[in-house]
Amino acid sequence: MPEQSNDYRVVVFGAGGVGKSSLVLRFVKGTFRESYIPTIEDTYRQVISCDKSICTLQITDTTGSHQFPAMQRLSISKGHAFILVYSITSRQSLEELKPIYEQICQIKGDVENIPIMLVGNKNDESQNREVDSSEGEAMAKKWKCAFMETSAKLNHNVKELFQELLNLEKRRTVSLQIDGKKSKQQKRKEKLKGKCVVM
Repeated sequence: MPEQSNDYRVVVFGAGGVGKSSLVLRFVKGTFRESYIPTIEDTYRQVISCDKSICTLQITDTTGSHQFPAMQRLSISKGHAFILVYSITSRQSLEELKPIYEQICQIKGDVENIPIMLVGNKNDESQNREVDSSEGEAMAKKWKCAFMETSAKLNHNVKELFQELLNLEKRRTVSLQIDGKKSKQQKRKEKLKGKCVVM
């Protein structure tokens, strides 16, 4: 089966209960669920703009448990970008991302050109914080990836997280905006393109 170029696959990894599904559902559907329902694997689709055409942002929400190593490997090999989520209230959840990150490096090789976002979720629960922002930043620096803290509950930095992840993509131009609005810079470029000057 040939690889579909109009799909942009983002895979969300993290320990159980860190809020992966909450982040994805908040982004895709704008909803937040208080109860915790473990995920095996869900895929959500969102239409985005990709190299001036429309493509599908396919978000794979993976299981928080390590019972499915083959599924994990497959998700990594098919993924274009990765979101590694931990909860700021659980140091253990940050530790659990290390083997996942190593596996991404192992399967993808050079990760410097792959958009990876380390995300500290649940920053609305700062009174129970176990992981300081500076620790998250230090880990992201070590892994050469971007870092952001979010709250799926308060919808804090959720859209920004996905936009930032797409901004990290160097091989194509991917954006959440598809309403055809062009930036001022693009408009100016197009305006200038049609004019020639006789010297």
